[in-house]
Amino acid sequence: MIPAATRNGLLLIGVVFHLAYLLSIFDIYFRSPLVHGMTPHRVELPPPAKRLVLFVADGLRADKIYEPYHNTTSGQAEELAPFLLHKLRTEASWGVSHTRVPTESRPGHVAAIAGFYEDVSAVTKGWKMNPVEFDSVFNESRHTWSFGSPDILPMFAHGASDSSRVDTFMYGAEFEDFSGNGDRLDTWVFDRAHRFLEDAASRPQLREMMHQDQVVFFFHLLGIDTNGHGFKPYSQEYLNNIRHVDRGIQRLVASLDSFYGNDGQTAYVFTADHGMHDRGVHGDGHPDNTRTPLIAWGAGVARTDPLAPGKTAPGHDAFSRGWNLDQYERKDVNQADIAPLMTSLLGLNYPLNSVGTLPLSYLNTSREYRARSALANAQQVLEQYRVKHDQKLHTEMFFKPYAPLHRPDNLPDHMLDRIEQAIAAQRYDDAETECLKLVDLCLKGLRYFQRYDWLLLRSIVSAGYLGWIAHSLLYILREYVLSLAVSPRSARTRPIALLGLFVFAVFAAMFYRQGSPAMYYVYVAFPVYFWTDVLLQLPLIQQIAAAFSQTATRWRPVVFTATYVGILEALVYAYFDRRVYSIAFALLAVVWPLLVPPKVRRDRPGLLGMWAGLCLLTSVFTLLPVERNNHLGLVIAGGSLITLSGLAAWNYSAQFTLPPPGVSSKQAQHAVALDRLAILVQTLLVGVATVLGPLTSTETARRGALPRLNQLACWTVLIVSTVLPFVHSAVFGRSARDQHYLYRLVTIYLAFATPFVLLTISYESLFYFAYSAVLFLWLAIERALYHEQAEKQLLAPVHKTRLSQLASSDLSPRRLGINDMRTGIMFLFFVNVAFFGTGNVASLASFSLESVYRLITVFDPFAMSALLLFKIFIPFFLVSAVFGVLNRSLELPPFSLFLFVLSTTDVMTVNFFFLVRDDGSWLDIGMSISHFCISGLFVLFTIVLFVLSHALVGKVLIPTASSLKPKQR
Repeated sequence: MIPAATRNGLLLIGVVFHLAYLLSIFDIYFRSPLVHGMTPHRVELPPPAKRLVLFVADGLRADKIYEPYHNTTSGQAEELAPFLLHKLRTEASWGVSHTRVPTESRPGHVAAIAGFYEDVSAVTKGWKMNPVEFDSVFNESRHTWSFGSPDILPMFAHGASDSSRVDTFMYGAEFEDFSGNGDRLDTWVFDRAHRFLEDAASRPQLREMMHQDQVVFFFHLLGIDTNGHGFKPYSQEYLNNIRHVDRGIQRLVASLDSFYGNDGQTAYVFTADHGMHDRGVHGDGHPDNTRTPLIAWGAGVARTDPLAPGKTAPGHDAFSRGWNLDQYERKDVNQADIAPLMTSLLGLNYPLNSVGTLPLSYLNTSREYRARSALANAQQVLEQYRVKHDQKLHTEMFFKPYAPLHRPDNLPDHMLDRIEQAIAAQRYDDAETECLKLVDLCLKGLRYFQRYDWLLLRSIVSAGYLGWIAHSLLYILREYVLSLAVSPRSARTRPIALLGLFVFAVFAAMFYRQGSPAMYYVYVAFPVYFWTDVLLQLPLIQQIAAAFSQTATRWRPVVFTATYVGILEALVYAYFDRRVYSIAFALLAVVWPLLVPPKVRRDRPGLLGMWAGLCLLTSVFTLLPVERNNHLGLVIAGGSLITLSGLAAWNYSAQFTLPPPGVSSKQAQHAVALDRLAILVQTLLVGVATVLGPLTSTETARRGALPRLNQLACWTVLIVSTVLPFVHSAVFGRSARDQHYLYRLVTIYLAFATPFVLLTISYESLFYFAYSAVLFLWLAIERALYHEQAEKQLLAPVHKTRLSQLASSDLSPRRLGINDMRTGIMFLFFVNVAFFGTGNVASLASFSLESVYRLITVFDPFAMSALLLFKIFIPFFLVSAVFGVLNRSLELPPFSLFLFVLSTTDVMTVNFFFLVRDDGSWLDIGMSISHFCISGLFVLFTIVLFVLSHALVGKVLIPTASSLKPKQR
């Protein structure tokens, strides 16, 4: 047996490798295009507006403001935003602003205000007090006054080149409470804005500042987002908040116009940072999250003239059918296009990193100003292209320029000359067309340089993953499968090692010449290390090949391996279609009982029958929609089933509750009674949670706030239930004496059932019951298959059990066999079912924050995320405990099956690596990133599960095969 340090070293390498390679997709697919050293550009003509007012309705979906609302009380259709829709019909340009993933507040605001899409990983920087690391409209303005949330305003104020240029007026973070109506947040903003205007009337210096040109007013309206999270976007609270915002904007616009004497030099822009999914969440690329409204009116904004009734204006599609806006042209934009629009209206320098395209159809200015605005927009994007081009030119060894911009008719300088000539000749349409063409070519050129290293990096990463699989499988074969006294290694150790160093040195020299990031060296180091080690083990590979060639049933390992890989590929497909798990459960229910030995079928018909029935029951959950609404009846049903199962376990607990050794009969009875009482208390806590959870939800909805007493009770029940098994062990000495494995598993099942029920809003608790039952039955069947006598003595008395500690000197773990591949793939299957049983863990939209509202309602993204993750991980706690017991029951070396699963799942990771997308729909992009990250982190997750299994299970008494045989002396 190899020393534990070697195994631990392999695990350490695996963890570091997978964490490093997790970053690879961001270096390959989503490298930040941020560059520096550009010259700012602006239009050297008087702008159409002196000031701009920006309203951002956080979390507002486009359809909710545009479509008529059918009032069920009056039976008539009405408009939720009559003021804004009146502006749309009389003096505005409008459309849908298409956002990008991640559809969170920070990236959305940065795109609209800076014209720059942060890379997908930017959301990890948090929500609060993070400086904007690039230029923005606010930074280019003469002065900006901002009103709203402490989650958004500080990052723009701290990111300004002159911090005194941006003033912020914010409410306290405690205002953001999801249990109450969020429109109070918007009321605060409107009231504070009105007080600000009143103060300006009596403060000459402030009034003078406000009357300067190029000033911006920014109003961040968080109420709609808050009500979307708290009550869902189809709720009356969400819809009424739209009405509230519309009325507030109407009053504020009137006050601003009055303050400025109706001078007609104010431009207004109304939009949203992201939308809101029907489940009350956002973050991914679902269309409900990426489609937001855009309405602009005022100075410099073109009016949309209606067509004749019955005719459909350009821009409409199935999405806007039914909005009663067919007569008015719909002018869709990308979210980053809003920044150049505001820049053009105020005549500012274009934000240096803006990649937005100026929506010319929104402008109502002179033809020359419009054309020169398009030219400034093109020059700003061209500046970024040139910087990126020059960087690659000076670093790449075999530089290949972007071919379309090196054609004679597309040379940037020639295009700029043609644009200037067209403007001078007043051929403005030609100039605008040429500007749009130049912008398009430059954006494609920037994309080309973003993908410049794709082929090389993807090849390196692929070699790394395949190398890890080969490296770790050779370790498993050497240590857990083959019986080798000494591990054979190549006699040519030095030449092979020098070859590896030479290959690494070649890549390192190339990366150094190119000025590549430090992570590139890490990416190439792993495949060099793995494949060098594989070459050093060529003698071992030759022995394996020779042994295989002498095997009489060579087809068996081939078929098993092909089936294993096929199942892995099916699990890859299951990430896209959860129904695969339902099919798998149906097959397990019907086929597996037919494949077990006839003796097991004869002896355990009840066990196999329950397995079939519960597999079919569990298969239903992956057919149900992940987007579920609050259903307290299902919560109570699931909690009741868990409570009944706990009572049943308590009733039979005398058969698997063991007294401490070496004590009197009275002391033994007392210890057993205390242990049984612990099960009963845990069961009662589940029952309390079953009642308390729905009661708290009902009271919160009735009062409009989370009752303090209910909140305290929920936290108490959650904490007590979770820690009770560990406290019981410490106080009553359970950890100092042996526990029957069934007792330990039952206490773990009940301990985590209580918090799971408290955090359940629909059928999740029913899933927990069915999933747990299937896991217990899987354990029983695997034990029966391994040794039928052990299965018959499932509740063996103390004198027929042994302490399953594989490190004991008198016990020798067996070797892994072909049949253990089945156990490994079953474990992987159950882990994936835990991921996707009640939701799509790759999509934020499948998990509702409503799950945590019985414990916390004041907005705290980290605390709420922690509770949500705790709920998601609870099934894994159970599967890790069951698998830990199973590993000991099968008398396998510690971590052997875990390591086998860990090394082979990268077959799935390689699939997801090549399925990552940086184009197409934002839903596809976001899901592809999530899939890769989940699969890439599986190695770390597997290690965590292994540690959990030991921590949760501890020392337990397990009837094993060898415990039923006489010891050989």
